[in-house]
Amino acid sequence: MRMKTAAIICAFNEKNTIVKLIRDVFETEIFDEVIVVDDGSSDETRWLIKKLQIDLNIRSVHFVTNMGKGFAMARGVEMAQAEIIVFIDADLSNFKREHAIQLINPISSGEADMVLGQPSGTLIHHSINPFKNLTGQRALRRMHILPILQRMKPSRFGVETLLNMHYNAHHLKVQHVILRGLMHPTKFAKTKPNQAMKEFVLELHQIVKTTMNNSELLTKSLMNRYQSNLVFKKQ
Repeated sequence: MRMKTAAIICAFNEKNTIVKLIRDVFETEIFDEVIVVDDGSSDETRWLIKKLQIDLNIRSVHFVTNMGKGFAMARGVEMAQAEIIVFIDADLSNFKREHAIQLINPISSGEADMVLGQPSGTLIHHSINPFKNLTGQRALRRMHILPILQRMKPSRFGVETLLNMHYNAHHLKVQHVILRGLMHPTKFAKTKPNQAMKEFVLELHQIVKTTMNNSELLTKSLMNRYQSNLVFKKQ
């Protein structure tokens, strides 16, 4: 029996891409639920989402103020009923059916517990990209993250780091896939250099804070990695 899937799109001031992305997600004809979380946008993002709801079966929630990415993602999971969750960044372009399949199939087949999708249209090649584990494109089983929803809410941009630590700490299988043709703009392409640098520093601070607030997960993750390396060397 096919497991139901939900696409969760968290958006903050993404008026330039949100309409096309949501339409692309629906055109895949894969998702049983499409949930859009407007994280307190101050541009036309909210209005555009509501306009799309006239024609598309979108479930949405709109925050009055910006609550942070972690809170938005957790709220989307709370709204979802599907067994498989696929998180999709709101500023992507060229999202295709094959990208959804790449993310979902390893979960439904049991090959992986979480799949991280790396867009091919980035400045850094995926083989040497130090940020590939922080990708916003990921699929996972809803049941695996229900225990950490409350931890996700205050994590803001540290949410991907939290998810990675949680999966590593509990010996859950993580797989990487390359989403060829999918485009994800850099911060420097979306805003002025000074503002982009400020956002990078803020995100780094949130990642460090989340890591420190969940230090026991980090310790378990490091211990599991150390033990895995020992087993590998013995072989």
